[in-house]
Amino acid sequence: MFKNNLKIAWRSLKKQPFFTFLNTFGLAIGMAGGLLLGLYIYDELTHDTMFAEAERIYRVNADMKFGGRENQMAEVSAPMAQAILNDIPEVEEATRFRSIGSVFIKQQGEQNNVREPGVTYADPNVFDMLGLKLLYGDVNSALVEPYTLVMSKTAAEKHFPIDQALGKTVVLNDHEVYTVTGVIDDLPKNSFLRDRDLFLAMSGYEDSRLAEWGSHNYYTLIKLLPGTKAEKVEDELQSMVGKYLIPYAQKFFPGITEEQFIASGNYMHYSTIPLTDIYLHSGRGPEFSPVSDIKNVYILGAIALILLILASVNFMNLSTAHSLKRAKEVGIRKTLGSQRKSLIWQFLTESGLIAIGSLIFAVIIAAVVMPFYNDLSGKDLSIPFASPFFWLILLVAALALGFLSGSYPALFMSRFVAAKVLKGQGDNSIGGGRVRNALVILQFSISVFLIMGTLTVFQQLQYIQGKDLGYAKDQVLVIQGVNALEGNRQVFKDRVEQLSQVSTATLSSYLPTPSSRSDSSFMRAEDRSQEKAINMQQWYVDPDYISTIGLSLISGRNFDNARFPSDSTGIIINEKAVSILGKTPENVIGTQFVNDFQEGNLITVIGVVKNFHFESLRNNVEALALFFGGQNASNLAIKLNNGDISRTIAEIENIWRDLAPSQPFEHYFMDDSFNTSYEAEQRLGQIFMIFTVLSIIIACLGLLGLAAFNAQKRVKEIGVRKVLGAKVGQIVFRLSMDFLKLVGLSVIIALPLGWYAMDRWLQDFSYHINIPWWIFALSALMAVGVALLTVSYQSIKAAIVNPVKSLRTE
Repeated sequence: MFKNNLKIAWRSLKKQPFFTFLNTFGLAIGMAGGLLLGLYIYDELTHDTMFAEAERIYRVNADMKFGGRENQMAEVSAPMAQAILNDIPEVEEATRFRSIGSVFIKQQGEQNNVREPGVTYADPNVFDMLGLKLLYGDVNSALVEPYTLVMSKTAAEKHFPIDQALGKTVVLNDHEVYTVTGVIDDLPKNSFLRDRDLFLAMSGYEDSRLAEWGSHNYYTLIKLLPGTKAEKVEDELQSMVGKYLIPYAQKFFPGITEEQFIASGNYMHYSTIPLTDIYLHSGRGPEFSPVSDIKNVYILGAIALILLILASVNFMNLSTAHSLKRAKEVGIRKTLGSQRKSLIWQFLTESGLIAIGSLIFAVIIAAVVMPFYNDLSGKDLSIPFASPFFWLILLVAALALGFLSGSYPALFMSRFVAAKVLKGQGDNSIGGGRVRNALVILQFSISVFLIMGTLTVFQQLQYIQGKDLGYAKDQVLVIQGVNALEGNRQVFKDRVEQLSQVSTATLSSYLPTPSSRSDSSFMRAEDRSQEKAINMQQWYVDPDYISTIGLSLISGRNFDNARFPSDSTGIIINEKAVSILGKTPENVIGTQFVNDFQEGNLITVIGVVKNFHFESLRNNVEALALFFGGQNASNLAIKLNNGDISRTIAEIENIWRDLAPSQPFEHYFMDDSFNTSYEAEQRLGQIFMIFTVLSIIIACLGLLGLAAFNAQKRVKEIGVRKVLGAKVGQIVFRLSMDFLKLVGLSVIIALPLGWYAMDRWLQDFSYHINIPWWIFALSALMAVGVALLTVSYQSIKAAIVNPVKSLRTE
């Protein structure tokens, strides 16, 4: 029986190649889109699951409010790991990471350095705790001794054959000699340790903060004993505030108790988050590595589901449109004794064959576009062709989609009355038309929703890129790693400023870009109590910083150490810091600050700059203090004039080579760095746009099918109208209006839903657009316009048919 159904189904599909192609193509587009999005979502959801016993590993977080600033931190203080092991018996292991950005590295005896961006100090047990194996070296002892390191396979291959790496010595930043004690394979892209190429022994990290509870700079992981609840550990973590943190604070705030600390509006709370949840659920900063958001997974999952629904609806409409051509076939089969059940199975077999064909096309489409898709998404995805489980899932999903899509047409056609259809009287009332109309409304409601979402995402990105940030990011070239010049920093700057295409240049520790990370410090005005200290970002800059970056000095003066030697203890603060102090930009000048966490002289406010956005626009502007001190700068920012920028960069590189021939010359433009802050939104917008176009194509195929069905059903009516004198335009208008009403109803349904969803998305930004009216109008016009073009084709085709052909049986 099944074999016979297959033969009949295959013959039927071969007889109608155009219809078969349309149905197969529509389903293939939906399946390909669903497959690509499914691979992306799977990669997101399996982040960090490759580590051994990952379900027992948690990260320790710290939530703090002090000095008027709330912080949700992914890092805790250095002594926390050992204190946890000492005080909480449910914790089996703990390990720490301390990211330091990049270093210059060369093999001992070589001249030229290579810059390695992913450098991390780590405790000796890090690899064992995470279940990682070394390609070369002992996992238990590789990071025990000071000044030892483990290299990734990629990093090691830059310097020597990896099988000869053990025991080699390398020089970091021209003065720190390390011994290679291990080589580890490159870690997957969906790991928090991705792009980490150097792991340095924590025991060689000489920093007084290692013993301090007040500085939160260590990414700390703990591994719980089997069966331990994280909530129990969190309760015990909270006891550490009174046991360790308050005694530390008493060194700076004598006599303060935990109750007084809380009564002053401050708090400190420790919590945990599963390692496998960090990537999508953290919402903290700064993170050890870039993270995503579960909302994006929901959005992309919804788009994948939408595409499959649209493809299914499209299949139903096309099959229904074709049903009247097969009405006599159904009538003959019923006359010859076929039961309705056997007819349903026959039509479902055809649907299954189309689904399998669509699956083959979908996999081919996905494989062809995969390189482009990886560039778009920033992933390194691939189709697991060798996995039987993958193919089983695809086959089951494809058949399920095919049977689901074919169920309505099968039920529809199997209910034809043989006596009527054999007389040429198709039972068109079956299905009532309402189901088909509802499917059209569903299709175009989804399409309008996606159009509106795409327009909103791109409008928000345009707003971000065009917003006045309070500084000038355009044509600012940043030279990284000028600390490698040591005493020649100022010489480098002076020589660069002599170039004709250079306007100004500044040496600084930090810049308002994502690649520049800042420190913060608690400072209090001398006339304020200790518990009212302000947590401020702390940047060291030279006198040319304000003019080069384009900040606005609204009160006081700039640094001028030549005229005012006291500027070495002066600071310039922003408006946010002024508002926290409860003063004005004018009367804050001369205010003296005390840094209770550092010994030194009083710090005096000499100027105030207008607020500028030195973090993402997702965040509000925080308090900032600019300190005098470009002599220890790590960046040189150069404001370029209009002209031959490539030539100017080459001239700057020549100066660099003259001063530091063994150091790599690396640079970026500040506006490019700014744009990287919003790569996730840009990618989301591009994915939205591409899959919106796909959804519109699928919706139009469905509308095309329904228009064909409608024209076929009304062919005699059209013939009569033409005989009675109706013009082609009148007939086209009458046929089109039925569908345009449905599209109009789709617009009415979709626009409020689109506004609600996109308004919620915009709330993630502290600075965002209000959705403008034209987005509603353009979304509606695009949907109506596309629908009109699609329907007009079938309507015109039906309207120009000779009425003699349609009325010859009457």
